Order: sequence, then C-alpha cells, then structure tokens
Amino acid sequence: MSRLFATREGDDGLPGPERRLAVLALIFGTTMAVVDATMINLALPSIAADLEVTPASAVWVTNIFQVACAAFLLVFSGLSEVIGRHRLYVAGLALFAASAAGCALSRDLDTLLVFRALQGLGAAATLSIGPSLYRTIFPSRLLGSALGLSSLVVATGYTAGPAIGGLVLSVADWPWLFALPVPIGVVAVGLAWRALPREPGRRGGFDAVGAGCSILALGALFLAMDGVGHQTPVWQSLGWLALSLVAGGLFLWRQRRALHPLLPLTLFRQRRFSLAVSASGLAFIGQGLAFVALSFLYQQDMGFSPLETAWLFTPWPLAIMVAGPLAGRLADRVNPSLLSCLGLVVLIVGMVALAGLEAEAGVADCLWRTALCGLGFGMFQPPNNRELMASVPAERSANASGVMSTTRTVGQAMGVALVGACLSIGAPVQMALWGGAAAGMLALLASLGRVSRAGEAARIRRRAASERVQ
Repeated sequence: MSRLFATREGDDGLPGPERRLAVLALIFGTTMAVVDATMINLALPSIAADLEVTPASAVWVTNIFQVACAAFLLVFSGLSEVIGRHRLYVAGLALFAASAAGCALSRDLDTLLVFRALQGLGAAATLSIGPSLYRTIFPSRLLGSALGLSSLVVATGYTAGPAIGGLVLSVADWPWLFALPVPIGVVAVGLAWRALPREPGRRGGFDAVGAGCSILALGALFLAMDGVGHQTPVWQSLGWLALSLVAGGLFLWRQRRALHPLLPLTLFRQRRFSLAVSASGLAFIGQGLAFVALSFLYQQDMGFSPLETAWLFTPWPLAIMVAGPLAGRLADRVNPSLLSCLGLVVLIVGMVALAGLEAEAGVADCLWRTALCGLGFGMFQPPNNRELMASVPAERSANASGVMSTTRTVGQAMGVALVGACLSIGAPVQMALWGGAAAGMLALLASLGRVSRAGEAARIRRRAASERVQ
C-alpha cells in the first residue's frame, strides 16, 4: 500500500503525501453510495409497514434512487468539464448527505421518494467522475493499483452494507439507516474540498439538449429493464423501451453536431476503449444475472432462508477484495488485457459450476463456486478499467469515467431484467446462470480482441518510464 503514496522523479498526478487525503475523500464518497444502495433494501418491509404503503410501493425507495443515478451519470461527467471535477464531487457529496438527512426525517412515502431521487443525483455526481479522479491523483505508473484499490472499496461496501443494515435495524428504526451517512458525509465534504485537485472549468457552453436526451434515454431504458425484472405489463416495458430508443437516437444525432458534445463519439474510435467498454458491460450483465438468479435458486430450489442466502453471497465480494488489488497492481507491470482474459475464464468456470448446482447440494458446494466467480471478477475488473481509462487522452478522463459508470449500471440492470424474463416464461432459474456464463464468454471475446494493442501500449509505457528514470 505504501508504494501508492511514494513519489518518483517524473511522476504525474499529485505528490505522494497529498494523495493520501485525496484518495481518502474518494473512499468516503464511494463507500457511502455503495453501502447505502445495499443496506436500504433490508429496510423496505419496515418502511412499507411504518408508512402504511404496499411492499410494491416501498420498492420505489430503491428504484427511484437507481433511476436518478443511472440517468445522470453521463450528464455529470460532461458537466464536470465545465465547472471542474473538484466542484462537482464536493457538491455531489453535500447533496447526498443533505438528502440522506431529508430521508431520515421523512414521514410519508412521497417525501421520502423526493429525497431518495436527490440522493441518486448526489451519488451520480460522485460515481460518474470517481475513476477519472484516480487518474488525476495517481501517476500513470500506478493507475492499475489505484483502480484495484477502488474495486476493493466497492467490494467492501457491498459486503458490509447488508451487515450494517441488519445491525442498525436490530437496535433502531429504519430512519437511522438514512441518518448514518450524514456525519460521514460532512467529513467527506471537508476532505474533498481540501484535498482533491482543483482544475479550471472549460470555456464554452454545456450541451443541454444532449443532456436532456441522455437523461430521457437512460431513465426510460432503466424503467423498461426494471419493468421486465418485476414482470410489469409487456406494453408498459415496450413503451419505455421505445422512448429510450428514440431519445438515444436523438442523443447520438446531437453528439455529432454539438460544438461541445456531452459524450465525444470519437472516444469509440479507439479500439482498446470500445472493447474494454463492451467487455465491462457484458461482465456486469453476467454479475447482475447471477446475483438475482442465485437468490431464487438458494431460497426456492434449495430451501435456504433469506439470512442464509445472504451469507452464501459473501464469498463473491470477499474474493474481489482479495483479487482486485493484486490484479490492479499486476496490470501496471504486464499486459492488462491478458489479466482481464484470465479473470473472465475463471468467472465463466464459476458461472458454469453454479449453473450445475443441484437442489441437494450443500453449503460448501455453494461457497466455492461463488468464491470462484468473485475471484474471476476481481481479476478482470481492475485491469479492464485500467485499459478503459488509459486508452483515452487525459483530458477525456471524465468522459471515459462517465461511460464506465453508465456501462456498469446499465449492465447490472440488464442482468436483473433478463432473470425476470426467464422467470416470466417459466424457465428454470439455472437458465439465467447459463446466460451469465454466455455473457462472460462474449466479454472474453471482446477482451481477446485488444490483447495485441494493449501489449504494445504496455511496452511503450514501460519504455517511457525507463527513459524518465535514465
């Protein structure tokens, strides 16, 4: 860990001592958003009972957060170029913490949903530019290690969220879950304001038309996929999908003509970037499929309780916590695409093993298969993210970061929707797990397509580093 904060001659990024506070601010921001997203799900039954609403209505406490976050990821990554990432990140943290306080004080569902939507906006502001800030804070030689640290933080949040939520609910009512991030948010705002690198905003206008199209396209797409996942009427999901396609087409049309496009489409001409985005999206589809499908498999087919099911999931993020930082560190030394391919192979093997689980299988059979999936995903993600971020010019880091976050969010939502589609046609839940393995195979093909280019880029990077030392 100390090597992340060591300074060498010729390093870009912040000086070593300044990196500590800056990365701590990013860790606080990411942890708040991830833990909140995972622990609030446990409180939905309590919220429904306390506010006297139906369980289906209470689910919108989670849904509206996700829709708001997904819809604004690209918008905020573009806005950061105009106002600066420092200002946007601090504003996002402040909005998240203030909205959490509003949620804690809410006494009816409508008010709670308004503040949850605002929380989603705050989360989108921080998550959309977080990876690009890692690239600004750390020198290029440590980018993989830094992104490995980021994956460790996310995995820790996913692991700790349900445990924290269960612990709080065992001694207090659900509003305390929302109150918990408030003091942490205050500390995070202070750290971010002091430690994150400042940069001047870009002169020029903001693509408001493109932003509107992006919000409509992503929001409608998320609602369409959520509808499939929750088996809403087909006409309703198709209507949202049609709206998303129309808005998406208008967005692309606008980006080709805008003076300052929200998302420069020239990014996708870089093959390493396009293939890294494709591999990421497909891998997250597989993870989304697995997470939901296993909930049904463990409880309905294998007879485990909800609490036991939660523990059976634990090896996945724990394995990411172990493999992610190691894979990120290796990605700074060897071809990151090869590491990503190796991780995807392990993930596919794990998914196939899970799909072959029988109803009579024991706890140990479930645990090693889940751990194998987490190990593969942890080996894949940091090297792939390094490729994604390093394959674009530094001035386009915020755009690449927005694409990365959007791809992750949409991929996971699509995985959930596909499980819902399988269940709606009466297919066995194992079919969804086979679908996750197929998504992993497609991700592997995308990753293999950039191995030679990534290897050449790695050689150039090592040569440049050697010349700086000399």
